[in-house]
Amino acid sequence: MTRPRIHSLGDAALVCEAAPPATLDCQRRIWALAERARLMPHVVEVVPGMNNLTIVFDPLVADYETLAAELESGWDAAEPTDMDSAEIEIPVRYGGADGPDLAALAKHTGLSVDEVVKRHTQAEYVVFFLGFQPGFAYLGGLDPALAMPRRAEPRLEVPAGSVGIGGAQTGIYPAASPGGWQLLGRTELKLFDPARNPPTLMQPGDRVRFTALEVRT
Repeated sequence: MTRPRIHSLGDAALVCEAAPPATLDCQRRIWALAERARLMPHVVEVVPGMNNLTIVFDPLVADYETLAAELESGWDAAEPTDMDSAEIEIPVRYGGADGPDLAALAKHTGLSVDEVVKRHTQAEYVVFFLGFQPGFAYLGGLDPALAMPRRAEPRLEVPAGSVGIGGAQTGIYPAASPGGWQLLGRTELKLFDPARNPPTLMQPGDRVRFTALEVRT
């Protein structure tokens, strides 16, 4: 695997960034490096992302060059690891008002609507990381045939629970927000609940499957 690029992010953070594409093997190495980084001196926060890891450190006592060297050696030594994971099923109503882009995705891919739903529900996905908004899980494992660029003009409001595709990934909006992903359907599951422990339904490493409650055209 190509060695990552390590660079500063302001005066109190470092980013270790692997080259694309995003793969499960790369993400497993990111998770392993995150565990090592949490033990580094003067590191106050560790943030795994997609193909990258950010560490925030105390600039008054930490040595930038030493931390960068430790990240580099940690990457080489890290044994790719799986996270403790759960299996989560997401029931979805595909198409209609819940999935206004389903027909456009079918046209883009050259597949029928039923075939799009079939492929979306047959795959097993892995939560790579959480970001964008609380509880938003970036899922790896999308069938490459279903990849589609984000909308040229994002919607001003995407309903909570909307299931979408953005590029080569699929994900679910935990809360209503602006967004540009292609919307296939919607789930009634609550993905983020501050009263729950943990508040997010999905965690990095969890395995996810979608099931079709209904398909509308």
